[in-house]
Amino acid sequence: MDREAIKNILPHREPMLLVDEAYVRDDKAFGKFHIKGDEWFLGGHFPDNPIVPGVIQCEIMAQTCCVLLAEKAAGLTPYFTSLDKVRFKNKVRPGDTMELECEIIKVKEPFYFAKGKGCVNGKICITGEFSFALVKGV
Repeated sequence: MDREAIKNILPHREPMLLVDEAYVRDDKAFGKFHIKGDEWFLGGHFPDNPIVPGVIQCEIMAQTCCVLLAEKAAGLTPYFTSLDKVRFKNKVRPGDTMELECEIIKVKEPFYFAKGKGCVNGKICITGEFSFALVKGV
């Protein structure tokens, strides 16, 4: 699915919508985000050596995972509730395409526990576990 289809699942909008394309296969979500270099979070991180901040990488991973809950999330908002065992292995820079893979590992509604990883050119950049809650918006 493209960004417009993803907007039917996620409440995020530009500039916080951080998944360009996504799909589901074998109970896993796969996503991509193309770092163009003009993103708001690169301006000060770092001016002469831009690197995608770790917290943004976590957000990209979580947004990718939410694609798995397309049917369950109707009318609900996914809120981050935890991050655990997050590791940053390689830098993500302008011009890179970050490829994500996520899966739900446990459900205790309204909480969903997941794990994921992000790679650039086959090299792992981030791994981690996280959770979020699906709740009525606002």
